[in-house]
Amino acid sequence: MYKYFISICLLFVFAENFSQEQKKDSIIPQEKDTVIYKTNYGLRLGMDISRPLFSSLYSNYNGLEIVADYRIKKNVYIAAEIGFEEKTSIEDYSNSTSKGNYIRLGLNYNAYDNWLDMNNEIFVGYRYGFSLFNQTLNNYTANVSDMENGSYFPAVLNTIGQTSTSLNAHWSEFMIGVKAETLHNLFIGFSFSYKVLMSVKDPEDFKTLFSPGFNRIFESNTGFGINYTISYLIPFSKR
Repeated sequence: MYKYFISICLLFVFAENFSQEQKKDSIIPQEKDTVIYKTNYGLRLGMDISRPLFSSLYSNYNGLEIVADYRIKKNVYIAAEIGFEEKTSIEDYSNSTSKGNYIRLGLNYNAYDNWLDMNNEIFVGYRYGFSLFNQTLNNYTANVSDMENGSYFPAVLNTIGQTSTSLNAHWSEFMIGVKAETLHNLFIGFSFSYKVLMSVKDPEDFKTLFSPGFNRIFESNTGFGINYTISYLIPFSKR
């Protein structure tokens, strides 16, 4: 009796092991999801919309700027801005107008990690800037007061309209900004820049107060800039 019972138990054990082996052999390995999201590479063209706005709001300013960048790597862009500005600077003792063209060239690095097929940017950048312009001294008033000695002479307004040509300025520019794709291939951007003047050619017997592309030149030879841009991407390929 015991022999039959042991034989039946061994038979069940053998059948169970055989069933487990069959299940292992029937498992089919599943492939991992290998979907790769590609993004557009191409030329992005646009303009700084703040300059036409300032031109319509302020009578002493006129300007236009075209912006462009080209993606060379996943997070690296070649960038450039080219424009025209005319600005009348009204100081305590002088009134002068600067007018000319400029170009800025450099790189942007996108520090934002996009999800899936998004194409937004939080970037830092560098520009080398160069402007070529004329400056006209419209009028000036000589500072003839001597308050320490108690004497004062009436100031006389001198209107001369003296123009200095072929002036130029060179500077470095450090930028931080954002760009967001609001519609397909259409981007809205904002950036802030800190500028350091490398060299400037001043008029004879006067100082350059404003350089196109650089903005107001302070005594520390530094300046600031703000850009509001709208641009469109012309895609050449996807990677």
